[in-house]
Amino acid sequence: MAKYHLILNNAPAGYDQYGETVARGKIDTVEYVSKTVGTTRKMMIYTPPGYTENQRYNVLYLLHGIGGDETEWCHHASPQVILDNLYAARKLAPMIVVMPNGRAMPNDRAEGNLFDTDKLKAFEDFESDLLYEIIPFIESNYWVQIDRENRALAGLSMGGGQSLNIGLGNLDHFAWIGGFSSAPNTKAPERLVPHPEEATSKLKLLWLSCGVLDNLKHVSDQTHAYLSQHNVPHIWYEESGGHDWPVWKNDLYHFSQLIFQKFQV
Repeated sequence: MAKYHLILNNAPAGYDQYGETVARGKIDTVEYVSKTVGTTRKMMIYTPPGYTENQRYNVLYLLHGIGGDETEWCHHASPQVILDNLYAARKLAPMIVVMPNGRAMPNDRAEGNLFDTDKLKAFEDFESDLLYEIIPFIESNYWVQIDRENRALAGLSMGGGQSLNIGLGNLDHFAWIGGFSSAPNTKAPERLVPHPEEATSKLKLLWLSCGVLDNLKHVSDQTHAYLSQHNVPHIWYEESGGHDWPVWKNDLYHFSQLIFQKFQV
């Protein structure tokens, strides 16, 4: 069975609470013009403590779920606290984190029937927005590295499915990919990874995780089974909990420490 044997325990107590001497990064709301959607759109961007033009940073693109928007991670998980603490402990590679709105349509708010056909299609259309609008904007306006090895893509639930669909379909853009409790929008495994040898050669890290009580766990189970059958190295993390924020915060804690590091899973 092809996977990276890594023992993962739940994040330690206090990982999501600031210590007294921890330097703090910054989260800003940023607007960009999207030709894909035809509107000006918003995203949240985390820059780490000491962010400076004197170095180039990696970029993690972090996606939300079907009921959220660009603010969801910040409202429910305080990712800046988790990341600032890890920076203080010297456990992270230098990175900025981009939290866009994965619903690529003019009214991109999470309102009304979230499962309307046009809203579901907007999550598919987000691929173009990410590749051709967001990434070029970030690489033109922030001090970041621009190679595939310096880009990661991960998300929760609907965003987990998007991350697998977009990331594995664009291995020339992303080398680090994570799906947290990925939703049924995730493509069938044989469509996600039609060429296992290519995926194996290009991926630095492929992460799949899900709470053992999650009623969507079958999605991650079948992806994991396919990857194992076809010898595609990946991390498979079954953790305590359901389809909820304690799981996704824990995933961010672990995943962020693995990306942009000098090993290949």
